[in-house]
Amino acid sequence: MSAGRDCYIIADNIYAPLANTTASNFEQLLKGESAVHVHNRPDLSEVPLAASLFNKDEFAEKEIYSKFEQLLIASVQEALNQTDIAVNSPRTGLIISSTKGNIALLEDHPYSAELQKRIALTTSADLVANYFGFVSKPVVISNACISGVMATVTAMRLIKSGLYDDIVVTGADVVSKFIVSGFQSFQALSATQCKPFDKDRTGLNLGEGAATVILSSNEKYRGSIRVTGGGISNDANHISGPSRTGEELAHAIKQAMHTAGLKPQGIDMISAHGTATPYNDEMEAKALTIAGLANAPLTGLKAVYGHTLGAAGLIEAIITAESMRRSIILPTAGFHETGTAPLNISTSITRTDIHNAVKTSSGFGGCNGVLILSK
Repeated sequence: MSAGRDCYIIADNIYAPLANTTASNFEQLLKGESAVHVHNRPDLSEVPLAASLFNKDEFAEKEIYSKFEQLLIASVQEALNQTDIAVNSPRTGLIISSTKGNIALLEDHPYSAELQKRIALTTSADLVANYFGFVSKPVVISNACISGVMATVTAMRLIKSGLYDDIVVTGADVVSKFIVSGFQSFQALSATQCKPFDKDRTGLNLGEGAATVILSSNEKYRGSIRVTGGGISNDANHISGPSRTGEELAHAIKQAMHTAGLKPQGIDMISAHGTATPYNDEMEAKALTIAGLANAPLTGLKAVYGHTLGAAGLIEAIITAESMRRSIILPTAGFHETGTAPLNISTSITRTDIHNAVKTSSGFGGCNGVLILSK
């Protein structure tokens, strides 16, 4: 897979409560800012909710586009503004990732066949495609919390296979009462800012946002950050509980490094999934150890953005790419003392060359996704 056409990241955007461009998000991260706060939002939760949320009235309900679709459009537009790719070319693809899409519409509208069609992710994908004038049929990737990483791996493979020259990969999720109640039923939410990999971690924070990367095989972008490897696996263990051994995520990491032509010693940084739940963090630490990456510098962003579900992998991959451009490894917000198998967790800003980075993600259903970025 590493042979053939290169796959360059030529534009990107993060549209989140923290900031709405990649550069402005990174500047906030350098300042140590977090968008996770405790909210009193009866429309989302009967108890205070620690989460990263847009202002309640920030996205007015428009005639056609839901909040979810408005986020996608805003993020894609900002990324497209950075390039001259032709969205009306059949050689340009569009991939949309999300876990829940418009599921919140169920809370305010009576169920009907029309509503079922409106909620379908394919409907949102067509609306976004038509807004920008894409002529290729959009692809939807919805595989729990690895959706964003899996969408990027899929795009890389489509470009390397020669089916497309350019692909816009975008993802979003919004926080709704449906989603909050689901995570509350698992007792998986932290009452305060979460603490990835920490001995006192008590659960995750939810977040909302959108992100977009534009990938291209065009050699005029040589020198840009490349997507060089990807791996997907499944635990086949439990619908909501991760593997007890980490072997399956480790398999995806090894698969990704193999496709990139890399050994563990060639990895300079890890952007971890790091949800701050007791079981996921322990599983991820075991997986990284099995894959030979326990000593690679690791950072996590869930205490800054919350868990943005289908957008998480994209947001964190974009920050990883920006870290590589700036030669900066960010600290892991919320982390103080190791509470998992030992890892080399970043606790302060480190300036160093980053040639290759790993982005991990895991989700319900036992899914695992891994990206390799290189420069």
